[in-house]
Amino acid sequence: MCTGKCARFAGLSLISLSLICILANTLLLVPNGRTTWTNFDNLSLQVWLMAGFIGGGLMVLCPGIAAVRAGGKGCCGAGCCGNRCRMLRSVFCSALGVLGAIYCLSVSGAGLRIGPKCSMDGDKWDYLFQNTSGSYLLNRTQWSLCKEPPNVVTWNVTLFSLLVAASCLELLLCGMQVVNATIGVFCGDCRKKEVGRGAEEL
Repeated sequence: MCTGKCARFAGLSLISLSLICILANTLLLVPNGRTTWTNFDNLSLQVWLMAGFIGGGLMVLCPGIAAVRAGGKGCCGAGCCGNRCRMLRSVFCSALGVLGAIYCLSVSGAGLRIGPKCSMDGDKWDYLFQNTSGSYLLNRTQWSLCKEPPNVVTWNVTLFSLLVAASCLELLLCGMQVVNATIGVFCGDCRKKEVGRGAEEL
């Protein structure tokens, strides 16, 4: 696959994944789809760290856009120099995306291991599963211990698992794009060569 086509594929995928992360993080702020518990005392620290919005979202959205531009004709020009310019920019943007994906993965993994902040009796809020080392994930009977917000354990496990999966894919795609764009900087885009060969054949 040409470096340009590969960059475009990676870019479109990263944009989609970043939007998924932003949506998942937004939903984490409204447990059970309600804003009743949207305050610092009722939500876990991992939710407020905004890993899906900042790390897996904005820090990956920029590399995604840069990769799409590297795979097409941008303001740097349509020639060899312009292509290499966009590829070089994509290298640095994708490196930033790697950091964002790692941040999202780390925080989301911690959110899964520690569990949500919830209340057993409607009064005291705490991390009920913090000392279980994540074993509560395999024991659904413990999930009913959280009375407020309703179904908060299912809510958090689903969304944090989605963030973990998305950030793993982002990490893979950003790493791939770093390599692909580096090749594009030194070797250029084979699509130009393919067009040239096609013209010669005609």
